[in-house]
Amino acid sequence: MWSEAVQTMPREQLRELQLRRLQTLVEIVHERVPFYRDRLDAAGLRPGSVTCLDDLARIPFTSKYDMREVFPFGLFAVGRDEIVEVHMSSGTTGKPVVGAYTRDDVALWGEVMARTLDAGGLGSDDIMQVAYGYGLFTGGLGGHYGGTTLGVMTLPMSSGNTLRQLNTMQDFGTTALACTPSYALFIAEYAREHGIDLVAGPLRAGFFGAEPWCEEMRADIEAKLGIKAYDIYGLTELIGPGVAAECGEQDGLHVFEDHFYPEIIDSESGAVLPAGEKGELVLTTLTRQGTPVLRYRTRDITYLIDEPCPCGRTSRRIHRLMGRNDDMLIIRGVNVFPQQVEEVLLRVEGVEPYYRIIVEREGVMDTLEVEVEMAEALFSDEVKVVLALERRIEHELRLALGIQAVVRLVNPKSIERSEGKAKRIVDRRSLPTGARSQG
Repeated sequence: MWSEAVQTMPREQLRELQLRRLQTLVEIVHERVPFYRDRLDAAGLRPGSVTCLDDLARIPFTSKYDMREVFPFGLFAVGRDEIVEVHMSSGTTGKPVVGAYTRDDVALWGEVMARTLDAGGLGSDDIMQVAYGYGLFTGGLGGHYGGTTLGVMTLPMSSGNTLRQLNTMQDFGTTALACTPSYALFIAEYAREHGIDLVAGPLRAGFFGAEPWCEEMRADIEAKLGIKAYDIYGLTELIGPGVAAECGEQDGLHVFEDHFYPEIIDSESGAVLPAGEKGELVLTTLTRQGTPVLRYRTRDITYLIDEPCPCGRTSRRIHRLMGRNDDMLIIRGVNVFPQQVEEVLLRVEGVEPYYRIIVEREGVMDTLEVEVEMAEALFSDEVKVVLALERRIEHELRLALGIQAVVRLVNPKSIERSEGKAKRIVDRRSLPTGARSQG
């Protein structure tokens, strides 16, 4: 086990370590980051005010909006001459979020990603293909640093050029794949079309994150690639991938608590919730130097698992993500998460895992439409077969969501494929009436 002494540390000892690191963090940001100094002062907090971990709840939250307001250097806790690497969020609206790394931060990133890969059973005998995007997006370099730190032969492929991805897998005997889950399914589809049997090859493990995915999608990936698929978690705002990861038990994601302190809060009141109660995940970086973060609201919905894990790691776990506050659609007063739709579709025979959720407003009424690709075998069937399947999916969605959705089966390969994060939501409610009918 990578860093076994740390990852199996007794809980009381770990809490003492967390408190010391939190106290140091508060001192540093109060001294060096005006944004946090103003926040702490306004809350009546000074260095020394934090005497126990429960005092963390007295510290104001940090949001993505806050980070964008102080773009690009407002959260730097060290001089620019100490920053060796910068990454930014891939958001499409507003200013991006900046994550700045010192040399020690880069080493930390490699450490927590090495733990991630080790938890999935990788070692120096493995060959890992990193098909996350390299660049300002953190996925590619996160996987890369983890692989080289662990001593895994690492192939820095980046995303895209799928035929070359497959040729490289065959040439090198790739045993592990790191990419988004939607791209993993695209690779599987492309391989099938080109007569490449990945199930019979040496590929045995995959590390997937950067977008929501469900258990049904995990089963689909595992069956089509012949691997064990591990869920991993991270955010640019904190460090990138490497905040939490599944072990071989696959019963929640271990948070690397010596570096990241997790809380679950009620999204409305901000109150801290006990383990086992579903709410919004909030994270604090305990050791980040370049851009440390206090109580970051991730908007991810999950809950904490306190029970010991059979793997021997003593860190608390988070249940795999159950949706996001900011991806949540409110349709006729009902909260709808894209992941709920995905879970239904992946249980249905005759469709592929490629879909779009389209929300429009007709008068004062919101409408929900789901476009989903039919399987090749269904494409040649009679119209009445297709219509019957659409009605069946509509029924299943109504049971799952509590509202009516219109389902439209579309031709195979008609929905745009993604080599990064899948784009699944089209919300046209804010568009002028004349523009809503346009693509």
